[in-house]
Amino acid sequence: MSQATMQQVIITEPGGVEKLAYETAAVPAPQADEVLVKVHAFGINRPDILQRQGLYPMPKGVTPVPGLEVAGEVVAVGADVTLFQVGDQVCGLTNGGGYAEYCVVPESQVLAIPAGVSFEQAAAIPETFFTVWANVFQMGRAKAGETVLVHGGASGIGTTALMLCKSFGIKTFATVGTDEKVKAISDLTTAINYKTQDFEQVINEAAENSGVDVILDMVGAPYLEKNLNLLRRDGRLVYIAFLGGAKAKEVKLGQIMMKRLTITGSTMRARNTAEKAEIAKGLQAYVAPLWANGECLPMIYKTFKFEQIQDAHACMDTGEHIGKVVVRVI
Repeated sequence: MSQATMQQVIITEPGGVEKLAYETAAVPAPQADEVLVKVHAFGINRPDILQRQGLYPMPKGVTPVPGLEVAGEVVAVGADVTLFQVGDQVCGLTNGGGYAEYCVVPESQVLAIPAGVSFEQAAAIPETFFTVWANVFQMGRAKAGETVLVHGGASGIGTTALMLCKSFGIKTFATVGTDEKVKAISDLTTAINYKTQDFEQVINEAAENSGVDVILDMVGAPYLEKNLNLLRRDGRLVYIAFLGGAKAKEVKLGQIMMKRLTITGSTMRARNTAEKAEIAKGLQAYVAPLWANGECLPMIYKTFKFEQIQDAHACMDTGEHIGKVVVRVI
């Protein structure tokens, strides 16, 4: 390729959407194990919002340009790349830098886009599907016949988890904050408006007090007691965020011991390349065939143009979205 410069989005300083701006930068060159993607679309994720606010900075040595997932066309490959070639249509989990016209992605974090899947849909796949696969199915060990509770069920992560659970024969419950969201995901799960209903009570009644096997929680401290109450023996509580609070005042240790509960959690940003590669292998083996059949494709709430990055972040800031917010570059 001959293009030397591109447009990318930067965070001028921590703050609101007005702190997002555009700059001209050199097109990055792929390292030996990377592919260079001409970005057609990218997804907006909660970590991007936190990064903009100064609450979740990129690790040292990593580009400060936000953007964790892209979809587009491979235009260059590193010397050691064997799985992809120029012209392939791919999506990938980036190590940052996705808010740009071009982005480098490690080969091991790249997935081929199945026929019939649009760039907008593909751009909404990597961050959420990597996160759900790692936390619900690898760490949470959810399997057919079990029951999973997903907090934040209308989010990108939430809808992804619910779709995959449904495809794999796993019963689910989900908490959401509005009746509109209850209706929007009613075909995927038993949704509960936590603002008007006690989710612990509703689940106990529906499950005849048998509880759930796995809980995916992005709320944190306020839900800990109810989560522990709801988990069955050998249940697993998996944290991926703590938007409602990071410190719980009390924990019932006896309950954890008597039920043999596992409490764990993770962030994608802290995982190394080998760990992300393992997640990608799981997705390629078990989930890619679903995408190829038109199943479990991301729910897209709204698509913005590249020059509307502030509007895209403002949309996420409202918390009203159901599914994913995507930005179209081309």
